Amino acid sequence: MTLQQVLYALTIEEMGSMNKAAEKLYIVQPTLTSAIQELENEVGLTIFMRTNKGVIVTPEGQEFLDDIRGFYRQYDIVMQKYKDEGTYKRKFGVSTQHYTFAVRAFIDMAKEYDMNQFDFALRETTTYNIIKDVSSLKSEIGVLYISEHNRKALNKLFNEHSVEFHPLIKCRAFVYLWGEHPLAQKEYITFDDLKDYPCLSFEQGENSEFLAEEILSENIYPQTVRVTDRSTMLNLVRAMNGYTLCSGIVWGDLNSDGYVVVPYKGDEENPNSVMEIGYITKKNSVMSKIGEQYLEEIDIALSQIDKSVIYEE
Repeated sequence: MTLQQVLYALTIEEMGSMNKAAEKLYIVQPTLTSAIQELENEVGLTIFMRTNKGVIVTPEGQEFLDDIRGFYRQYDIVMQKYKDEGTYKRKFGVSTQHYTFAVRAFIDMAKEYDMNQFDFALRETTTYNIIKDVSSLKSEIGVLYISEHNRKALNKLFNEHSVEFHPLIKCRAFVYLWGEHPLAQKEYITFDDLKDYPCLSFEQGENSEFLAEEILSENIYPQTVRVTDRSTMLNLVRAMNGYTLCSGIVWGDLNSDGYVVVPYKGDEENPNSVMEIGYITKKNSVMSKIGEQYLEEIDIALSQIDKSVIYEE
């Protein structure tokens, strides 16, 4: 199938007639008819029904035309971008769970570039969307964590979407609280301590048992609230005396004032766990220079965190 055949088919649909389409394309009708017949033979379906009043698009032909219309539109956009007066901007995207160090690194990386020449995107989104974004190259890098609880399920998703995981840092679980929470001054917090307070988590959609952003998601919490954005999470942690479970990594100037992290102490029934935070990339892909710089900024950010949150084996 050639771009010329695609253009011919879309023009016939638009004009509703072989004769009129040939006139618009400045070709003779036999040439157009032959090209469409070759296209129909190649794709194995009848796109147009010929009548004495013109042509009618078949149901299967309509689905085919809808598919190639989007393809041809993208081709046309690309051609416009790369003209001498084109408006093309280089793109770089990161999809991530809600980590302030990932945001800090993105800010420091973006400051090094002329924003008029680049189209940057930072997407705080669900775990599954992170994997999809990197698989489709919508984002070059995805930041998330794995643990003993979700490792098998996530590795299966990584393989299905042709992405690979690269470790960055390991942390134990911490409880994230408002500074005036009744538990905020404790040396450590147990599962039993938390039973009277709502546990907040980021919503992950359907089939999310192993996609939770929060560590220890396999535990059963008496009170739970799901949210979709960072601002709502912070508001509810404060207003409802809620909490969430996290890595303990907070970045001063990006972490709202008044919030604290306290170590979680596990027990036999509700043990602690290790978060292995890392990033995913598309398999067999070549990292861009911007991507390399972003990862360098992540290393810098992680080198400045409170070392007490790091898990040492």
